[in-house]
Amino acid sequence: MNWLEFEEKALEQGYTSICGVDEAGRGPLAGPVCAAAVILPKGKVIDGVNDSKKLTEKKREALFEVIKAEAESYSIAYASVQEIEEMNILNATMLAMKRAVEGLDIKADYAMIDGNRIPDLSIDSEFIIKGDAKSMSIACASILAKVSRDKLLYEYAGEYPQYHFDKHKGYGTKLHVEALKEFGPCPYHRMSFLRKILK
Repeated sequence: MNWLEFEEKALEQGYTSICGVDEAGRGPLAGPVCAAAVILPKGKVIDGVNDSKKLTEKKREALFEVIKAEAESYSIAYASVQEIEEMNILNATMLAMKRAVEGLDIKADYAMIDGNRIPDLSIDSEFIIKGDAKSMSIACASILAKVSRDKLLYEYAGEYPQYHFDKHKGYGTKLHVEALKEFGPCPYHRMSFLRKILK
């Protein structure tokens, strides 16, 4: 498999600063949605990188540091629970991705977005379905987004231990739903996601 196929195509078209973009946290019942954008040096493949969902937490955390050290530029951004509630999860995800791209300290001239939609960017871009399993830049972005969001959920677990955020990272597991039914929601919960649970 050629992890750089999409990067190489963009280079052939004359783009010079190509970023991969991915998000973490669309599905959970709590916490913000996080997005990351990564520009790698041309031709760079980082050993061990894969779609973040296919890696263990320990492996993701190790790669998190390697990617930050090896990237030409990276940016991590969020859309808050309040923004998710105000504009819905899809629009909030697009906003987080836009913030990540705009937060790069080296301006990208091309963005490759994981998924099937493109945020409102001022640069040329394409979406790549399952891009985190096809593009090195997007796979790196998926790891940065996932690890950053998980770290935040560990902090929430310290504040609200009764919800066990450290175990499920906000996803709607049995443990999480039982805690919600016992204690009700906390300020980090997405109320629009809880309607069916807290009838």
